[in-house]
Amino acid sequence: MPGQYIPSTDFFELLKFDKWVHAGIFYVLMLLCLNLIYKNNLSNVYIYLFLLLCIIYGGLLEIMQAKLFSNRSADVLDFIANSFGCIVSFIFHFLYLKKQTPKWDFLNKLSTK
Repeated sequence: MPGQYIPSTDFFELLKFDKWVHAGIFYVLMLLCLNLIYKNNLSNVYIYLFLLLCIIYGGLLEIMQAKLFSNRSADVLDFIANSFGCIVSFIFHFLYLKKQTPKWDFLNKLSTK
C-alpha cells in the first residue's frame, strides 16, 4: 500500500477543545460514580466495574452516533478522550485516597473492601 493512502492522525487533533470537553464530561461522570460508591459504602470491586462501564458507555455513544443518528458521525478520538477522562478521574481518586489515609492504612483499605 502506498504511503499516501495510509491514514494519519495529527497529534494536535487530540488537543482540540472538543476533546477536552469530552474528557471533562466523562471525568465528572466517573466522579459521580465514585461518589455513589462511597456514599453507599460499596466494595472496591464496584470502582473497577464503574470504570469499565463508563468506558463502554463512551464507546457505545460513538457507535450510536455512527449508526443511529443522522447528521452525526463517530470519532475514535472522541472515544479516546472519553476514556481518558474516566481514567484520569480514577487515578486522581486513588491519589486523593492515598493522601487522606496513613501509608499502611491505604493498603489495608484497598484489600479489605
